[in-house]
Amino acid sequence: MQIQPPIINIFEKASRKAGRILTRDFGEIENLQIKSKGVGNFVTNTDLKVESIILETLQYYFPDVTYISEEKGKIKGNKDIIIIDPIDGTTNLIHGIPFLGIVISKITNGIITDGIIFNPIMNEFFWASKGKGAWCNDKRLRVSQRQNLEDCVIATGGYQIDRIYPNYLNELNNISEKCAGIRNMGSAALNLAYLASGKIDGYWEKNLNLWDVSSGVLLVNEAGGKISETEGANWEISSRNILATNSLIHDKLQDKLQDKIS
Repeated sequence: MQIQPPIINIFEKASRKAGRILTRDFGEIENLQIKSKGVGNFVTNTDLKVESIILETLQYYFPDVTYISEEKGKIKGNKDIIIIDPIDGTTNLIHGIPFLGIVISKITNGIITDGIIFNPIMNEFFWASKGKGAWCNDKRLRVSQRQNLEDCVIATGGYQIDRIYPNYLNELNNISEKCAGIRNMGSAALNLAYLASGKIDGYWEKNLNLWDVSSGVLLVNEAGGKISETEGANWEISSRNILATNSLIHDKLQDKLQDKIS
């Protein structure tokens, strides 16, 4: 078992403390106060409470860093950056679906160095630090070894009406007719965590924010997978589109995304 670095211990402390609020509210769904940020895009009072607890804990240990959080925005500090998504999968929370995650990551000089994804409902604590592998609880994670698209389960997202971009339905058609199945966890973070775990084999999505994918990108890389933009360019922290795979099907999946509808 890999010993967690100190920063991961602090991220875990913050996420588990906030996770108790999330777990409690998950059991009282009808009492959630919900506001819409757009079609299919919600924020609840739970998001705000979780974010507040995470920030309070992290700022005690790291008072000088810059924070970027989905709900509060940017809190300017030094060049080190901590990214927070208090709940990735808020729509799942609202509907009582237990696929959601608290996401925290650290970026230094444009490189994601540490990250966690914690699903308190299922007690899955995913973490990775650069060069130290990817883990869920005490288990080392590795991507799958499937090489044929026909054997692979591929994840995507963006089903909301305001997130459907030109060629999205073509992409969905081209992939679904060549793979074993399409999945959408309703959480970009968990799509990437499950890819790192070998449960799914590939994932693509567009129009994402950094807090959606930062920890997941590190998990996939540390588990032996491959990350790029959907068209094949190198993925960077400024990227909005992502293609992530077990590396063995990366070129095949990328080619299918570029195909015209058959």
